[in-house]
Amino acid sequence: MANLTELFRDYGQSPWLDNLRREWIESGELQNWVHKGVRGLTSNPSIFEKAISDSDAYDDQFGSLIKEGHSVEEVYWQLVQTDISGALAILKPIHESSDGIDGYVSVEVDPRLARNTAATIDAARALDDQIDSPNLYIKIPGTKEGLPAITQMISEGRSINVTLLFSIQRYAEVIDAYMTGLEMVDGDLSDISSVASFFISRTETEVDSRLDQIGSESSLGLKGKTAVAQGQLAYKLFLEEFSSDRWLALKDRGAQLQRPLWASTSTKNPQYPDTMYVDKLIGPDTVNTLPDNTLAAFIDHGTLSRSVDSALDDAEKVLQAVEGLGIDLGEVADKLEDEGVKAFETSFDNLLITLQEKAESLTL
Repeated sequence: MANLTELFRDYGQSPWLDNLRREWIESGELQNWVHKGVRGLTSNPSIFEKAISDSDAYDDQFGSLIKEGHSVEEVYWQLVQTDISGALAILKPIHESSDGIDGYVSVEVDPRLARNTAATIDAARALDDQIDSPNLYIKIPGTKEGLPAITQMISEGRSINVTLLFSIQRYAEVIDAYMTGLEMVDGDLSDISSVASFFISRTETEVDSRLDQIGSESSLGLKGKTAVAQGQLAYKLFLEEFSSDRWLALKDRGAQLQRPLWASTSTKNPQYPDTMYVDKLIGPDTVNTLPDNTLAAFIDHGTLSRSVDSALDDAEKVLQAVEGLGIDLGEVADKLEDEGVKAFETSFDNLLITLQEKAESLTL
């Protein structure tokens, strides 16, 4: 049995919950997860689509806001902000006791803005000002258009969760965007925080599919290895960049590490162990955000050991072998980023349609 408190205390990894429902806030379920060792929470448009569409816990607030004359989209953001504020209050003691390292709750800007730098900046600034909490992370996609927005928000002293990262190259650009933003700030940097969310299982699914298409013995032998290898090499980059002279100058001014966060860590292939993307990516100064079922599985039968940098040479060999078969991991990352942006847009649009139908039913 794996203990989440030990995961943080002995191995330096913060377990976060990748889910949020209003019932969990009201029933004490979220507080129970905190008691078990959860140290933060992430959300996204898909999570809110499922939570709001599948529950009647939002009906009273929804009905009241509609009757007051708010648009469906305005109501959506009110529902989201109520949930986020409730979660922020529950996680606040973690934030305070960890001196601002953990206890964060993440909320994403409108996913339709992922390719629009200026609109992302405006939306992130407005959302941060409206919720106004020291343990809030605004999630900005790590798209090419998102990079200047990340730098701008950091330069304004706002804490950012950079999401939808699928390549080591883009991760390097995100680290640079973070440090550039910090360098634009006058004075102490200790109140600014950031994580960089590296998506794991989606890479595995895409690469495994391509390995299946090749169908050779060597290709099939690489299945289930790419995502972990890429995460491990992202951690190697993290260690290098956050020991550089550039970083040490920022650290002297109080800057916090931009920790790598492992996201999309539930296995999609039932043939793989359900905790493989936790067990194999454990190490200091990292975060793993897990759906509740994966968290429960890890507590039940996960393995506690420092693994994220235990076999970096092997990780290099895996990626070299994959690319040697003609699989372009840069092209894979571009495809997954595009699909991720579109998936969040679809979830957002579907939820607005559902809410519109609900609003119309109230006026009949």
